[in-house]
Amino acid sequence: MPYETLEISQEENLQIIRLNRPEKMNAFTLTMANELLLALDAADEDDSVRAVIFTGNGRAFCAGMDLAPSGNVFGLDENIDANSPEMEKNRDTGGKVVLRMFRMKKPLIAAVNGASVGVGTTMQLPMDVRIASPFAKFGFVFSQRGISLESCASWFLPRLVGLPKALEWSFRGHVFGAEEALAGGLISEIVEADALLDRAKEIARGFTDSTSMMSVAINRQLLWRMMGAAHPMEAHKIDSRTMLHTSTRDGKEGVQSFLEKRDPDFKDMLAKGPPEGLDWDAEPPFE
Repeated sequence: MPYETLEISQEENLQIIRLNRPEKMNAFTLTMANELLLALDAADEDDSVRAVIFTGNGRAFCAGMDLAPSGNVFGLDENIDANSPEMEKNRDTGGKVVLRMFRMKKPLIAAVNGASVGVGTTMQLPMDVRIASPFAKFGFVFSQRGISLESCASWFLPRLVGLPKALEWSFRGHVFGAEEALAGGLISEIVEADALLDRAKEIARGFTDSTSMMSVAINRQLLWRMMGAAHPMEAHKIDSRTMLHTSTRDGKEGVQSFLEKRDPDFKDMLAKGPPEGLDWDAEPPFE
């Protein structure tokens, strides 16, 4: 389908989503949010896509929310009282996108080519790898705009960089460069701009070559969701269920190919659905 704010391409089994408002430094809009939700749904349902890479067209990744339009730019219904039962349905737009990323079964990689502040930074938090060019900028600038953290950043950020760094960045609300992001653990590598996308593809292929699509999907969900578990017994119970599923399917081929010293030929496709008793879309940890 045609998109207004995204440019989507596929190279073999890698999908590349480019935020595509270069004249506005790819500033985030409600249209972009809705299109990202559609694109993520489509990628997750397509077994020809093994991993998704995000980057920006032009000189920015995403310069945050587009604050230029008049009216309510954040997508919340301001007529609903915060204490009303209706507030349950009044969700911040970036958070909807981030929660959809959280539920993804495919690895997500951010190739941050330039400025990415506000929601441009928080949308990266549920991605599995973040790399950046030397020109990248980051910022949890909400305190300097008089608003709170959004896009579930209060859950993701301290888990990624630790509470002290999350507090510092969210209190100060400053914009910082790739070196500070690397030192703080927000990104894993700084890559020269002309090699950034190639490096992201190399990382993605490391996740997809000779691996089981089902195993990667389950492991992604296990690791993200178990961060909210209260006791390792919760992980033990779901591990036992997923091990039963995988060991009787792709696991047999994995063992046989290892013994025969050949590349595996995994057959278990995500389109067939999740392991029995596991709901991809359930709230954490799992139903």
